[in-house]
Amino acid sequence: MRMAVNLSPKKCVEPPVPMKPIKQLFFLVAAFMAVAAVARAAVEVGAPAPDFAVTDIHGKTHKLSGYKGKTVVLEWINPECPVVGKHYNSGNMQALQKAATSDGVVWIAINSGGKGKQGDYDDARAAAWLKEQNAAVTAYVRDQGGQIGKLYGARTTPHMYVIDGTGTLVYNGAIDSIRSGNPNDIPKAENYVAAALKAVKEGKPVAKATTQPYGCAVKY
Repeated sequence: MRMAVNLSPKKCVEPPVPMKPIKQLFFLVAAFMAVAAVARAAVEVGAPAPDFAVTDIHGKTHKLSGYKGKTVVLEWINPECPVVGKHYNSGNMQALQKAATSDGVVWIAINSGGKGKQGDYDDARAAAWLKEQNAAVTAYVRDQGGQIGKLYGARTTPHMYVIDGTGTLVYNGAIDSIRSGNPNDIPKAENYVAAALKAVKEGKPVAKATTQPYGCAVKY
């Protein structure tokens, strides 16, 4: 805060603050509202996970509430993100997917990249990429408008969520404890998603239910 100090008999007058251009103000307000909207939409661990219905790259519709009674993992993905590459090129993400889905878990990979943004593969290319990676997802969804991503407050790729059979969000955050793009860190890291799935299976509370996600920013 600036303070006017009277150092002479003359009255000290602050110069008028110039008005910011209307266009600049418009963009500042729009940016603030966009950030505020995502912040309001961010889901809370322990609360019901927001329902959604989407069509995957094979034309099949998935409704979250339709999986009641099953554990669901949501994985935010961008095939061209180096941190996603860390977990796929090493086979770490696929191993986690296979262990989960073989145990009856529903695994939905969601790409919230906008049209033409990095990693926005069309249906055929996305399917080919999944096959090449030997991924074991239940569904791959293109959320080009970012509706689901903003609904959940997804910020990075990967950003992981675990929802239990009652439809309650029980985990929100990173895949593991070492925030890096180096695959050599994977064996040394604590896998938060694996731990959350184990806790849900055993009927126990998730010890670390919220962590800071890391990776590339979601390309809304």
